[in-house]
Amino acid sequence: MSAARARTWAHIGDESPWGIDTLPYAVADLPGGPRVVVRIGEQALDVAAVARVLAPDLVPLLDMPVLNPLMAAGPVTWQQVRAAITTWLTDEELRPQVEPLLMPLSGLSLRLPFEVADYVDFYSSRHHAENLGALFRPNQPALTANWLHQPIGYHGRAGTVIVTGTDVVRPHGQAKAADSPVPTFGPSRRLDIEAEVGFVVGVPSPLGQPVPAERFAEHVFGVVLVNDWSARDLQSWEYVPLGPFLGKSFATSVSAWVTPLEALQGARVAVPARDVPVLGYLASGDDWGLDIELTVRLQGDVISRPPFAPMYWSPAHQLAHLTANGASLRTGDLFASGTVSGPEPGQRGSFIELSWNGAEPLTLSDGTTRTFLEDGDQVRLSGVASRRDGVPIGLGEVIGQILPPADLR
Repeated sequence: MSAARARTWAHIGDESPWGIDTLPYAVADLPGGPRVVVRIGEQALDVAAVARVLAPDLVPLLDMPVLNPLMAAGPVTWQQVRAAITTWLTDEELRPQVEPLLMPLSGLSLRLPFEVADYVDFYSSRHHAENLGALFRPNQPALTANWLHQPIGYHGRAGTVIVTGTDVVRPHGQAKAADSPVPTFGPSRRLDIEAEVGFVVGVPSPLGQPVPAERFAEHVFGVVLVNDWSARDLQSWEYVPLGPFLGKSFATSVSAWVTPLEALQGARVAVPARDVPVLGYLASGDDWGLDIELTVRLQGDVISRPPFAPMYWSPAHQLAHLTANGASLRTGDLFASGTVSGPEPGQRGSFIELSWNGAEPLTLSDGTTRTFLEDGDQVRLSGVASRRDGVPIGLGEVIGQILPPADLR
């Protein structure tokens, strides 16, 4: 076991990103009802059951079917709960009481971990934005005039945020071919992914009071991985002038495990240098990114490894901009980074980039090719953050399989 890694009596592999330094939360369907569990290695601890014996004051936060009560309790309570769980898994004297409440992950049924209040998706990767600019505006600047001055985003549909493992039905909508004078209605033919990192709000804020970047940690509870499924043909026809709508709103998948923000403190890195000075509300406070490597798999084949560290706009930038007009935060708000793409072809976080809008098909290990997703395809996103001390911190997987379109007859 690495010298930098905290020790636990629970069994974990030496290189596991799910050690005592991570301790992500989820909600599992268990005998007696759904309640909060915490991951350690390849096991989950029924922390609600442990709390009944060792910390009754925590039961109202942990014996719940969603994480929202814990998330709303605030940073002091988050630290107290995390410290208690750490003690339960490291104190040998407590082991006889705690170990029987560990269960294998295999066969465990996990729910959407929090009740989603609002969902906002940003567009914060410069490499992604420049790739799409090159594809769709070849004779114009790759970035729009506003991109270097503010985080660009859109409001999504909270009701279609789904937990990993939920199948995705191919959506219907309007699309218009370049050589057709009128649009047609039917199933999307250019179904895509967007590999993203999401941030979950715990503590709300009052309407009319912006949240400055330096108060990020007072409000944000943890981090999830996100797959913002995208129907590119629907999106390209509808997005002018108001932006994404039906091409995005049919499904957004999130991981079942929420990694606490505290676990990622050691993975902070500087954001890229600014090309132009930003306005004061974005220049102040926590100007940091996270050293996270995502992995995108299709049918088990690794097709991309997008790095999160080069993201131009940081999570704190996003939160500050999201509330700059006085928009309130609510417990369960989810805001996502937008597609994570790096500078290399093998670091692109969407098929529209990986296949260069269909011009350069991907070849899989079975010899088949893809430009966009086909029915039956399974996409798996995973991620690991690297702390400065070398300890890996895991982010929960996001898995989704494409089902054929619904029969509208």
